[in-house]
Amino acid sequence: MKGIMNRKCVPAKLAALALAGTVLAATTACSAENKGPQVTSTATSKPNSSESGTGKPTESTTPEPGSAGSSPSVTPGSDGTSTAQATASPGAPATAVSWKTYTDAAKTVSFDLPRDWIAQSAAPEAGSLAGAVKVEVKDATGRYIATLQTGLPPSTPVACPAGQGRPYVVISSVPLDIPHSDGPDTIDPRVVFRVIQGYKFFGSYGITNMVAGADGQSCELRNRVQGPSGKGDYSFGDVPAIHSYATDEKVAPAKAFDTLDLAAKYAVHGSEFADVQRMLLSLKVNL
Repeated sequence: MKGIMNRKCVPAKLAALALAGTVLAATTACSAENKGPQVTSTATSKPNSSESGTGKPTESTTPEPGSAGSSPSVTPGSDGTSTAQATASPGAPATAVSWKTYTDAAKTVSFDLPRDWIAQSAAPEAGSLAGAVKVEVKDATGRYIATLQTGLPPSTPVACPAGQGRPYVVISSVPLDIPHSDGPDTIDPRVVFRVIQGYKFFGSYGITNMVAGADGQSCELRNRVQGPSGKGDYSFGDVPAIHSYATDEKVAPAKAFDTLDLAAKYAVHGSEFADVQRMLLSLKVNL
C-alpha cells in the first residue's frame, strides 16, 4: 500500500488552524514514553491520495504557488481515515516579492529562489554519475535551506521489519512534473512536507517519488526521486531522508515540533515553507 495519512489516536483534540478551520482532529490517548500527540495506524485506513498521486490536483494539501490563498482542512472519513479539502483563507502566506533563477553551467537543472537567497555549487557526492550536480541553497543570512543533487547512484531503502515502523503524516503534497522512472515502490513525483513521530514530531521537506511506508508506518521517509534509466536519482530538500530520531541524535537541518498542530502550522501558514515549496516546485531537470 502506498503512502498513508492516518491520525486515529492523539492525546488531545488539536486546535483548529487559525483562519483555516479544522486541520487535524483527534481522540484522546497518552504515552509515558513519547511527548506530543500519538499517531497510530488503523487496519481500515486508505492510501493518502496527496502522496500517492492518485488524487486530483485539487486534493493537494497546500495551495499551488501564485494561486489565491487557501489552506487545507482535514475531515474524518466514515472509515476513520481522513480526506484533504482546500478551503479559501486569507491567511495563506505570501512568498518573497523578488525571485531569481539558478541554472548550472551545463544547463541540466534550474530552479527559482528568492533574490536574496544564495545558491552555491558544491562537489557532488562520492559515487555520483558523471555530470552530476550538487547545489546548496542558503537564505540571506547564510542559514542552510536545502540541497539539490543529481546523478545519485541507486540506493536501497533501509530495512523496516514488521513492528519497527513509526507513524507518519503527509502534511503537504503537491504534484511535480520532472523526469522519473516508475517501479513497484514509486509514486508520481511530489513536493512534500512529512512528519514522522518519535519523542517529538520530526518534519522534512523535499521532492520524492518513493513510497513512504504502509498502513501509516515507516522507518524512513526519503526525499529522493528515482531518475530515468541510466541517469541516476536526484533529490532536493533539507535532508536526504528523515527518521524517528533518538534523543542523542542531531535533528537539524530537519525540523522538530512538540505537536503535530505546530508542524501543520509551519507548512500551512509559514512564510519560510511557502518560499521553499515555490522553489522546489520550480525545479526543471534536463537529463
